[in-house]
Amino acid sequence: MRYLTAGESHGPAQTAIIEGLPANLLVQNEAINRELARRQLGYGRGGRMEIEKDQVEVLAGLRFGRTLGSPLALRVLNKDHENWLEKMAPWGQLPHSLDTVTQPRPGHADLSGALKYDVYDIRDILERASARETVTRVAVGAVAKELLKVFEIQVYSYVQAIGPVTAQLPVAASVVANYQAVETSPVRCPDPVVATQMMLVIDDAKAQGDSLGGVFTVVATGLPVGLGSHVQWDRKMDGRLAAALMSIQAIKGVEMGDGFAAAARPGSLVHDEIFYNSSTGYYRKTNHAGGIEGGITNGEAVVCRVAMKPIPTLYKPLNSVNMADHTAFAATVERSDTCAVPAAAIVGEAVVAWELALALREKFAGDSLDEMKANYRSYMERVAKR
Repeated sequence: MRYLTAGESHGPAQTAIIEGLPANLLVQNEAINRELARRQLGYGRGGRMEIEKDQVEVLAGLRFGRTLGSPLALRVLNKDHENWLEKMAPWGQLPHSLDTVTQPRPGHADLSGALKYDVYDIRDILERASARETVTRVAVGAVAKELLKVFEIQVYSYVQAIGPVTAQLPVAASVVANYQAVETSPVRCPDPVVATQMMLVIDDAKAQGDSLGGVFTVVATGLPVGLGSHVQWDRKMDGRLAAALMSIQAIKGVEMGDGFAAAARPGSLVHDEIFYNSSTGYYRKTNHAGGIEGGITNGEAVVCRVAMKPIPTLYKPLNSVNMADHTAFAATVERSDTCAVPAAAIVGEAVVAWELALALREKFAGDSLDEMKANYRSYMERVAKR
């Protein structure tokens, strides 16, 4: 199973093609649109969210709400494109009257991308490097969630820190058990007192023309033992999840389970002891490993903690150098968020859902959903007897 995306921030649309889904999977239009709407929420978002009201269109691969086994093509229109028809025209010559972008912004792909691809208009780079690209990944993740749901696997997210404000939250399972508090919070923090403090520091950053990053957690529950593998480096489930999460714009750190905190503790306080019950089988009372041991899911909840840097476009511009004449300048401001951590958490859910769905397809295969379910049942029955 694989997918590709295409689209520029101010182009006509964002597009994704998913290949390898089993036939007869029910995909609900409302489920995808709900995820797209969740991505647009969050305290500290910028003006683009007031323009775009993302809705998915299905161009291929679905009939009467069920997958055909052929590629599934999805499209989300960019409503702001109508204001960029001249600047983003696919045909013709670059008009002399059109100003080219030659001033790279610190923290963006502008300079590195322009040098790598040998372009003189940085817009060729920034349009694709934009976080607008994540709309397609959220749509793809929504489809992945539809597959995971069949196997009673759920993916959640919440925000633990924004800037200097950090919530001292209970274990992930407790947060998930009270998840409504997350979904109703403007910053996706289940602690209402800390959530208020987070909004205040966002307000302060906005007033200063600055931006804030933070930390969010993604949790997946209901996973079977055995997704991923220890036999090759690129099959390890934690490695795959880390790579997927690091590929999200502005993400600078990922840890599984206790992560870096485990490095400061003795092994007796890090490794999860194993127990057995005749009715439930093997289990653990703790989950320091974050649900993955040796690159393989162990049946506990998968817990990924993710660090996001502050949005690099600031209303208090940083210094840079014009590529046209090497003169110094203060970086230009494109429409930007003050804080996008709550929205990034939704993107985090999407990429985790995709990687887990991909591993599920690898493990249980099947051209149709029923064939895949039969393979899953057979495997789970065998595991239960051990």
